[in-house]
Formats: sequence, C-alpha cells, structure tokens
Amino acid sequence: MITSAQNLKLKLVRALLGRPKERRKAKAFVAEGVRLLEEALAANWSFRFVLAGETLSERGEALVAGLQARGVEVERVTDALLNSLSDTENTQGLLAVLDLPTSDWQRSTLDFVLIPDQIRDPGNLGTLLRTAAAAGAQAVFLPPETTDAFAPKVVRAGMGAHFRLPILPLPWDEIRARTSGLRLLLADMDGLSCWETDLRPPLALIVGGEAEGASPAAQALATAKVSIPMPGGMESLNAAVAGAILMFEVVRQRQMPRIANQ
Repeated sequence: MITSAQNLKLKLVRALLGRPKERRKAKAFVAEGVRLLEEALAANWSFRFVLAGETLSERGEALVAGLQARGVEVERVTDALLNSLSDTENTQGLLAVLDLPTSDWQRSTLDFVLIPDQIRDPGNLGTLLRTAAAAGAQAVFLPPETTDAFAPKVVRAGMGAHFRLPILPLPWDEIRARTSGLRLLLADMDGLSCWETDLRPPLALIVGGEAEGASPAAQALATAKVSIPMPGGMESLNAAVAGAILMFEVVRQRQMPRIANQ
C-alpha cells in the first residue's frame, strides 16, 4: 500500500499529468477510470503500472483481477493520495500509466484519415478522435500546432478512441508523405458543399482550429475545400461538430451503394 506522497510512482504520475514534455520524455501517459482501463486492456495496450484505491466498485475489482491475470503490476494506494492525483472531481479509484504509441506505424493502403490542424481545445480534440474512431477512420495524423492528444483531458474526452486507432504526432513533411495518393480535403466555409462533393475516393480530411482555422501548411497541402451548408446563416460551427458532420458524410456516401443493393 502506497502511503507517501513522495512515492516515485506518484511523482511520475504527477509529471505525466502535467506538461507534454514530460510525457514525451517518459514515453508514457495517464489514463484514469474503469472504462478507459477496460478499453486499454481489451486493446492489449502496454501498461507500465496501475494504481488502485482502497475502495473500488465491483466492476473496478473485477478489472483489477483481469489486469493482474495479464501480468500488469497493480499497486494499492490510499484513497486520499489517489484523489490528490486525480484529474477528475469524482475519481473511480483506478489510474494507469501506459506507454505512448510509437510513430513507426505504417499501413500500405489508406483511404480515410483525419488531420486535426491547430485544434487547441482538449475537449474538441478528444471529441474529434472519438468521432474518427466511430466513423471508421484508419488513422489520425496530428500536426505540430495541435494540442497534445495524450493530455489527460483529451484522453478522457476520447472515451477509448486512443486505444482503437493510430494517433500519430507528425511533422508536415511526413504527413505529406503518408497521405500521398489521397485527396486532401480542407473543411472550409468557402469550399464546395459536402452534399455535392464525392467523398467515396480515398481521402484525408483536414479540420482547422477553433480560432484561427487551418494553418498555412494545411492550406498548402489541401487539394480541395469542402463546406457544410448552413441555411441558418451562422458564420461557423464548432470544430468538433464540423468534423463529425463531415466524417459521417463520408460514411453515408460510402455506404450508399451497399444500401441501394439491399
């Protein structure tokens, strides 16, 4: 039982919950709560260790047993200390340190990629990641000016998306190389309506940030622009909402032939 705030595992968790620099240095991040740890376990993610509080729900205890059966190190910690670490108001008594994914992931053929550009709000980025996973995107490429996808608030908002699809921080030159052969569509109010754009061919969708929109690098990479009709006259949509509409328009168009043949 960990009872000291100076414990080395607790110090590591505090560092990882802080700056992206610490996460990159340790090549690790923190996930918290029963559901996220269940998702990580189901995905066979690499765990460093798990901290478990003194009082857990029945589901939490079952998860601890499952983790230990897989050989994951689980250490108990006092509820007071765990609550002091938690990034949430109502902790579920479980917190894990997990390995960051490597950027060496490659796939020979890609036909649906999300590129969230200059997305600074953690909630928006987490929602975009969750939507990309739900819509069947094969990968998410994160440009340099986008917030850290493995920050605690992004991981929490992603609701398990981090364990379901590759999320790769990449420089623009590597994004360009990895999207070679794809149509690069930039979400932009001046683009062609998504209802009139053919989204069935292989593509990468670039969704610009909340305040400044897409970066010059993203605009230079894009081969076309796509917009969302807004008959109500609003100037723009929240980045996560716009991304969700466009991603599921891709899903709708790609399922149309199959539906028509049923």
